[in-house]
Amino acid sequence: MQIDAFIDYIAGVRRYSPRTVDIYRDVLSQFEAKGEELTPTGLRNYEVWLLDDRKLGPRTVGQHMSALSSYCRWLMKQGQLSSNPVRLVRRPKTEKRLPVFYRESSMKDYFETSACDASEEQLQMLLLLPPEDRTAVAMYERRLRRMIVSLLYGTGIRRSELISLNVTSIDASRACISVLGKGDKMREIPIIASLYDEISLYLDAAGHMFGDSANGDTPLLRTPAGKRLYPAYVDRAVKEALGNVRDITGQKSAHILRHTLASELLDRGTDLNSIKELLGHSSLAATQVYTHNTIERLKKVYTNAHPRATKNGGNNGD
Repeated sequence: MQIDAFIDYIAGVRRYSPRTVDIYRDVLSQFEAKGEELTPTGLRNYEVWLLDDRKLGPRTVGQHMSALSSYCRWLMKQGQLSSNPVRLVRRPKTEKRLPVFYRESSMKDYFETSACDASEEQLQMLLLLPPEDRTAVAMYERRLRRMIVSLLYGTGIRRSELISLNVTSIDASRACISVLGKGDKMREIPIIASLYDEISLYLDAAGHMFGDSANGDTPLLRTPAGKRLYPAYVDRAVKEALGNVRDITGQKSAHILRHTLASELLDRGTDLNSIKELLGHSSLAATQVYTHNTIERLKKVYTNAHPRATKNGGNNGD
């Protein structure tokens, strides 16, 4: 098996996230260690081993098979395989999990209660303090946390895409932001006026804290140490920002903010193709999952409001 060459390909050419690369490497290493062949029979044996011996769930087993399928497609491009044997193996059925999202009222509460951290007044106070002052650092951190949530919720970008943004990613004249997504695909996302204003104020704060002039490689968002954001920092910032928000009691993550925007846009009548382009999905199937959330909410409304949905079936005489 040519695992190393494939891993170099998905990491360097396809630009998969480090976590995804590690998952693919582990899957292929396990398959190789089992000594199975890349044939329908060998793949079925591997699938049975995962389910019966390792006691993995259907969803995890499906991820293993997806990784092996990607590897087989790569081998086909290299002329090492004539067809993809994974396509001949039936995968275990999994229950489709609906995307989790936050209530619109909860996000409204967050932006209202944190408005001072993104205000012009707070910026003016910050500019009066030396960058090394502890109060200045704390004020900058609060503004940065708010900026992280505002960008994730306002644009629907992925955590990795947020981290990769540079100052030059913002096009003020066209009111949009350029995002480098999966597979090195560039897309443009419109930004509303309030978000652009918040970005501008944040950049003024960052310029004061770090005392440098922005260039093409300057990260849009920087830690208090002046470095580019990293995944753990974003995760921590989102958890701290949403920690005390009403009705947000479960997981707090960048991905749920992405789900929230998509669900709200769909509820407001945005067509699926537009949401697909905004989120950077490669196929419409990935976007259609949000319709299930809308249907489930519609069912609840229908059940509660329909005159014949009561316990006794309504009054037949009406």
